[in-house]
Amino acid sequence: MADLRTFDLNLLVAFDLLMRERSVSRAAERMFISQSAMSHVLQRLRQQLEDPLLVKTPAGMVPTARALALVEPVAAVLKEVEGLIKAPAPFDPAGSRRSFAIAATDYVEALLLPKLAPRIARQAPGVNVNFKRTSSRFPLEALEQGDIDLLLGFEVMLNPPKHLHCQTLFEDCMVCVARLGHPIVNPQLTLEEYIGLPHIMLSGTGAGSGQVDSWLGERGLERRVALTVSHFLSAPLIVAQTDMVMAFPKRAAEQLAQNQPLQWVPLPLDLPDYATVMVWHPLHDREPANAWLRGEIRAACAELGT
Repeated sequence: MADLRTFDLNLLVAFDLLMRERSVSRAAERMFISQSAMSHVLQRLRQQLEDPLLVKTPAGMVPTARALALVEPVAAVLKEVEGLIKAPAPFDPAGSRRSFAIAATDYVEALLLPKLAPRIARQAPGVNVNFKRTSSRFPLEALEQGDIDLLLGFEVMLNPPKHLHCQTLFEDCMVCVARLGHPIVNPQLTLEEYIGLPHIMLSGTGAGSGQVDSWLGERGLERRVALTVSHFLSAPLIVAQTDMVMAFPKRAAEQLAQNQPLQWVPLPLDLPDYATVMVWHPLHDREPANAWLRGEIRAACAELGT
């Protein structure tokens, strides 16, 4: 009796061709092997299935009843296996109704979406993109299970695990944002002047300290955080109407200054630049839809300029 543990499944391909051709020589040609090699394959099939399968008659090779009963099931199995190993079909954005989930900070969302949304609307009108607010806990399980397709944010804050794919999208630096006409803030703002100003701090949890505080603390310095807010859009509105200042990414500050009575000047601190990165799980690296979305995000970021 045939045992699946010892049965060579490659023999099913030869069986299918032998049944189609009813000829050892023609089946050998289609398998690109010699006639003697195909005869050996037929012998192995006979041994494994304990049946002659093909019998030589004056009218040619004739399949046995056992062989005929196996023709359709074997063909169905081979078709299913072929579908399993075949490369996935290319993603068709124009006809897709796919929904994507992206976790990102509100800063990245505000900066990226004005460039990304029109691209997706043009190329994939049926595709839905859901942006979710990043949390303090890294969403490793959500990335692994596909609940989140991509994660976007500052690399230094995300600190993604090494086994995940991580690509830098663009660099940014922190600047000091203040209202137009501020009595102290100017391009030559000194560290002493900066520390003496009342500050707004943006914190997703509404508490804690930021990179500015860490830099000052290492030098025995401290600023006064007069107000802590948790939303990206409320902070500049407050700054525009008070003498408070805030440290803000330069790219976002440039956009805000176009619509609000705001100015930005260099921070009198030697802070490193920020790398905004895109993170995804290796399990979904070759998925056509995920790869398309990553390409669109890279293209949208390129439109932001340097």
